[in-house]
Amino acid sequence: MIRHGSAGNKRNRKKQCSCHPEQLVKSCKRVVIKAGTRLLVDAAALARLVEQIKNVRDSGIQVILVSSGAVGTGMTSLGLKKRPKHLSEVQALAAIGQIHLMALYDSECRKHGFQASQILLTAEDLRSRGRHLNALNCIESLLSMDILPIINENDPVSVAELKFGDNDMLAAQVASMTRSDLAIILTTVDGLKKPLPDGTLGDRISVVNGVSDEIRGMARGTDDASFSIGGMASKLKCADILNSAGECLWIADGRDASIIQQIFNGDDVGTVFLPDHGKIESRKRWISTFAKAIGTIQVDDGAAKALLEKGSSLLPSGSKKVSGTFQRGSIVEVLNGKKRIAKGLSNFSAAECRKLAGCQTTSIHDILKCDAESEVIHRNNMVVFHESAK
Repeated sequence: MIRHGSAGNKRNRKKQCSCHPEQLVKSCKRVVIKAGTRLLVDAAALARLVEQIKNVRDSGIQVILVSSGAVGTGMTSLGLKKRPKHLSEVQALAAIGQIHLMALYDSECRKHGFQASQILLTAEDLRSRGRHLNALNCIESLLSMDILPIINENDPVSVAELKFGDNDMLAAQVASMTRSDLAIILTTVDGLKKPLPDGTLGDRISVVNGVSDEIRGMARGTDDASFSIGGMASKLKCADILNSAGECLWIADGRDASIIQQIFNGDDVGTVFLPDHGKIESRKRWISTFAKAIGTIQVDDGAAKALLEKGSSLLPSGSKKVSGTFQRGSIVEVLNGKKRIAKGLSNFSAAECRKLAGCQTTSIHDILKCDAESEVIHRNNMVVFHESAK
């Protein structure tokens, strides 16, 4: 979870968010819906999904669809029963399946009087600030034209360092990027359940206010790996991302033909994860969720306390050790021991940070022999994490 702004914001966070599922759905203006592979290999199921999306759109809510299913559709097309292990074969199946999948979407959407569009992304597209903005602007233009954006990972060109991990994570990042009020992940379970001492699962948890270590411990796999990847642990990471940005995640059973309508009725279905603060600004959510850190700065306990509790900027006096090679304007992480406590834009290069470590602000000019900022990272260019954040 992210703390943002000054200490005064902390007192107002509860007032800034929808704190009940019924309030959430009544105020929702934009939603990201993610449908998993197991829900899309059947054409009739896909048709039911599009019909539900049509009903949400008719209520005045903008919908963005994150769709898995390219690899699964490719497997079905070729009569394969098991997902291959070689990357090139999976990429080939995605290339085969994507064209069939989009043809189905196009046909079903046109039956309901609207058009679909396709956007294929890699993780690097959202890490790069320029490409991130290009993708966002494209989605905004499609929504303004009342066209349904359908987003999938660009599997045929994705390799490990460019992948989101799974489409749950893609959905969370798209929802954060587009400042959507809610992300709905449709899966093959009916929500997060409490584990029992004998290893079985007990009652469903309806509402989670923040993802704690106890909640993370409840994660159980949700999908059949012969067709897809991902599980409850992945979905809890998505909840962390969205709650940190001030937005909500709802996990529900997509096999129920009316599940989306039930969610927007405010019914007690699935599990909804609610944040404890309002939405953070776009620049800070990009720093937190998308930007890749290329260096680290170790800080002492006093600096850590000032960042975590007082909303302070990071000053040179609190810096102890600098790792990595980076330039002014690079993204760096701030560590206190092994704990990651912040992330932000450095005002200095790595070499300059090393020279300044432990010095007083009044000494910066004499050390660097030039005029410079007083802060290593200004709080306006920083996100600060709760100690329990992973």
